[in-house]
Amino acid sequence: MDFFSEIEPFKKEFLKVSEIHSLYVEQCGNPTGKPIIFLHGGPGGGTYPDLRRYFDPKYYHIILFDQRGSGLSTPPAELKENTTWDLVADIEKIRTHLQIETWHVFGGSWGSTLALAYAETYPSRVTGLILRGIFLCRPSEIKWFYQEGASQIFPDVWESFFNHIPPEERDNLVQAYYKRLTDKNNDVRLAAAKIWSKWEAATSRLIVDPSAIDDFDNPTLALQFARIECHYFINNAFFKTDNWLIENIQTIKHIPCTIIQGRYDVVCPVRSAWDLHRAWPEATLKIVPDAGHSAGEVGIRSALIEATESFKTKG
Repeated sequence: MDFFSEIEPFKKEFLKVSEIHSLYVEQCGNPTGKPIIFLHGGPGGGTYPDLRRYFDPKYYHIILFDQRGSGLSTPPAELKENTTWDLVADIEKIRTHLQIETWHVFGGSWGSTLALAYAETYPSRVTGLILRGIFLCRPSEIKWFYQEGASQIFPDVWESFFNHIPPEERDNLVQAYYKRLTDKNNDVRLAAAKIWSKWEAATSRLIVDPSAIDDFDNPTLALQFARIECHYFINNAFFKTDNWLIENIQTIKHIPCTIIQGRYDVVCPVRSAWDLHRAWPEATLKIVPDAGHSAGEVGIRSALIEATESFKTKG
């Protein structure tokens, strides 16, 4: 299935959620339709116009927002008061601000992490979950992508990521990058941010997209993405245990859920989607055989739109 037609928001606003942070929030589609909220990846990724197009605008009331420090939200790349639980609280603030009783939740990559955390915290507010590129933010997943694992598949791209860090710090690359991404010197921060962000961009598709890598020549985008991601990963996503989302899955087993996963996803390998499905067999798992991590790949895009169409009759 292909994207729905391009649409413009019928309302844009900034919602103040703390003394520091204001969130960019937009609403599209049918104001009286079934509400569905989109949770972007990263953390730190932000939203962009094509993300509105996974949903039938005649049926859905589509809500998108940029998480703390991301996209158009202010201040950009801010790490203070920026945790998983701050974001979960923000989603609930958006729901009450918009006077929505219940809604579907759609999230990919880090957005799937956040969707699960929100649903497990507020299960009565969620009528359905559509999750893509499952990321449970477990130490094993961070180690795979930022220490050793994905490096075996993309050794050419990995070399730049690895060589940016001196030999004596290479036993913990996330920690080494965090040191640089929080350095007082802007040049040090920016150099690390571009390399960190381009590593993920280069590995996110089955077929590498050079334009996706080039996007992170933009200093603001690179700093938002790299600083916020690394901040979350160095802090175990602020979860109390390493497998918190699966340990608390019982609270949401009654909620209809579809999981979309690329077979050759290097950023968030299929192992995590499989572990989630094993813990939650009531959820539908669809593994797309010819796709990597990106929501924009043809097979992933089609499966996600099929899911949003099927959810018209669920919840």
